[in-house]
Amino acid sequence: MKFLGLKRRMGDALGYGAPRRVFNIALFAAMMAAIFVNPANAQQKRLLIFGDSLVAGYGLPREAGFIAQLDQALKEAGHEVVLIDGGVSGDTSAGGRARIGWSLTERPTHALVELGANDALRGVDPKETKKNLQRILDSLERAHVPVLLAGMRAPRNFGDDYADEFDDIYRDISGGISVALYPFFLEGVALQPELNQPDGIHPNVKGVAIIVQRILPDILKLLRKKSLR
Repeated sequence: MKFLGLKRRMGDALGYGAPRRVFNIALFAAMMAAIFVNPANAQQKRLLIFGDSLVAGYGLPREAGFIAQLDQALKEAGHEVVLIDGGVSGDTSAGGRARIGWSLTERPTHALVELGANDALRGVDPKETKKNLQRILDSLERAHVPVLLAGMRAPRNFGDDYADEFDDIYRDISGGISVALYPFFLEGVALQPELNQPDGIHPNVKGVAIIVQRILPDILKLLRKKSLR
């Protein structure tokens, strides 16, 4: 009320008549209301895409990678979301654990975590991978960032026992801390030659489009969760 009184006294000093004074006060109030209730001033959703070459867009033009295609899909679904590129080609779960603190300086409100493929290719002990992923999720939880964990599956070249133990990592972690799980990031694309680059590991443009199409509903569900950041 003191602020409004100051506005009224300013109007008197400038010689405004009563009608002009009321108009200016109303205009001022409307402008202030627009500032505080305009959706553009609400908390902007910032989705951290934290992973390896599968989200970094290895072998693809920047505009054709996972982040670019996801950004387009979100816009087409009517969502304006800032996507934070946290993809590092060749990264392992240990590498992700080492850099998660730095990624949090970008102040994400939500996060998609996709790591572990390189661990499986290198035969890293699944217990180590599980521990590293757990630490990453713990860091995000302490920062009050809702997470969607994207699972991975191990190739069978290290034997069925290794593959089975590795494949269980993601279900075990998500069940223990109630993190949303997308069971297999490459669902519908893995082992499909026409959807992958010549190395048989990294999706091509069509493969990425399928990944985005499949995971989009889970990401939209994630974005509806409240963040306290």
